[in-house]
Amino acid sequence: MSGAGKIAVLITGDPVPAVLESRGDFEVIFREVLESAWGGEVVGYDLRQGEFPPLDEDLKALIITGSAANVPDQEPWMVVAQEWLRVVVPTGLPVFGVCFGHQLLSQALGGEVQLNPRGREMSTVEVERSGESPIFEGVDERFQANACHVDTVVKLPEGAVALASSPLEDHQCIRFSDTCYGVQFHPEFDQEVMRGYVESRAELISSEGLDVDAMRACASDTPMSGQILRNFVRHFLDSAPSEA
Repeated sequence: MSGAGKIAVLITGDPVPAVLESRGDFEVIFREVLESAWGGEVVGYDLRQGEFPPLDEDLKALIITGSAANVPDQEPWMVVAQEWLRVVVPTGLPVFGVCFGHQLLSQALGGEVQLNPRGREMSTVEVERSGESPIFEGVDERFQANACHVDTVVKLPEGAVALASSPLEDHQCIRFSDTCYGVQFHPEFDQEVMRGYVESRAELISSEGLDVDAMRACASDTPMSGQILRNFVRHFLDSAPSEA
């Protein structure tokens, strides 16, 4: 490992069993996505177990993972995590939330998360940008992303700005502050992972009247969504490798 510092992956859930077995946990999956943009460490901390990274000079950023849990349930560990994030985000430490992590940030910073009245968003979807940011460098105005959620941010925190949407989700990307972003989609999901999630949720998806076969068929690699996360690292972390 280089001496570039550390990105902390704040773990809020586990991949579905088939993906966990074939691809590893979220610490591993995010490390793979970041390897071309980051020369330092990527270390997991399980928020469900009360694990938090030391706020020292080695910590360069936080990434908050997705989860099968639901922010509206406000389980005790979520409340503790939100309190911690309310302290950390104003310091300017770069923070990037993904799916549940995006929702957790919204709730922590004064927004509101509820069950999406439009229903489940699942598999590869088209996302449309509505704002500008360095994280969109090299990303088309419309791009493909992999999604897997039933909850949604229904109220933005004060000062937050929505930067992208999809037909079922108004807040696919939110800028909470100059150094804090969230995305409702999964930049770490490739086709294999997305299909693994569709398969694992097949019975539930079918019970909701949705087309499992269509979701399985449309699951795709989404390189531009992964680029958004790498752009965040390149633009907001001062220790990204110069060759990236």
